[in-house]
Amino acid sequence: MGRPDEDTAYATSRAGFESSHEKAEHASIGELVGDISQGLSTLLRQEVELAKAEVRESTARAGKAAGMFGGAAFAAWMTLLFLSLAVWEWLSNALESRGWAAVIVMAVWAVIAAVLAAMGRRTTKEIQGLPRTTETAKRVPDALKGNEER
Repeated sequence: MGRPDEDTAYATSRAGFESSHEKAEHASIGELVGDISQGLSTLLRQEVELAKAEVRESTARAGKAAGMFGGAAFAAWMTLLFLSLAVWEWLSNALESRGWAAVIVMAVWAVIAAVLAAMGRRTTKEIQGLPRTTETAKRVPDALKGNEER
């Protein structure tokens, strides 16, 4: 046999079922529809609250992740800065000219910047926006008028 708390829970739910069943036998259709409507309203309200809670949790996690990415980007920038300084120093010893070493390091970074800019521009040109949404949005006025093409 089950634990006492399980038996109590079963008895309580059974009593609720029986009282609901008795109520249903004696209630009008309007009352039953009202009960169903109230139940659906409560369910929808609870679903909206659950969705809000999930969005808040996801947003908080996304904010933390964005902060971590920002920290990682700053650390990578500092790494590249000091690596550039080290390469500049090494080149200045090899070439025996600090000026030309600085120009070489700057030229390498200029080439990297140009390549990344070209890649970014090409990627930007490939963005199509919302083609399907735009197409269906164009059909809405005709659909409302009853002139929708098939």
